[in-house]
Amino acid sequence: MRDRQAARDAGRAREFEAFVAGAAGRLLHAAMLLTAEAPDANPRARRLLTLALAHTYARWDRLRGEDPYDCARQYLATRFARTTWHRYGVLGRARPDPRSPLAVLTPQERLVLVLRLYEGVAEEQTAALLGLPAERVHILCDRATATVLHPDRPAVPPAADTKVAPS
Repeated sequence: MRDRQAARDAGRAREFEAFVAGAAGRLLHAAMLLTAEAPDANPRARRLLTLALAHTYARWDRLRGEDPYDCARQYLATRFARTTWHRYGVLGRARPDPRSPLAVLTPQERLVLVLRLYEGVAEEQTAALLGLPAERVHILCDRATATVLHPDRPAVPPAADTKVAPS
């Protein structure tokens, strides 16, 4: 009986290691986009990834045909939302890396943008995952996309030697 259990546990560990080898890079990238941290300094993203993988491993035997990547991605997104919105407030107190193109977005906008555009999750699924109306997800995604694609440019002051003609 112990041999059978040991063989089952070893098989489970091999399956999970194969999953991690294939999915961890993409999940870490998604976590870095969510936290807007630099690739070389990303402790919050790595913590999110570790928690998501631990949660997926704990549910591994109960997945029964479900996609483990979906499970890990959902946990990653909900954990980010919960820790950001509850611990740090709506805007978040943890400052994103200013070099990140997503740093100008609010955490909620980053979450919707990453789920919709990077992960390719449908609008309705994103809304259900976050507990928001689909219209709100659509608006957040549109606003975040516009902000990233067309950031506000600082006004260029006129040069000192330029003469302005009187009107």
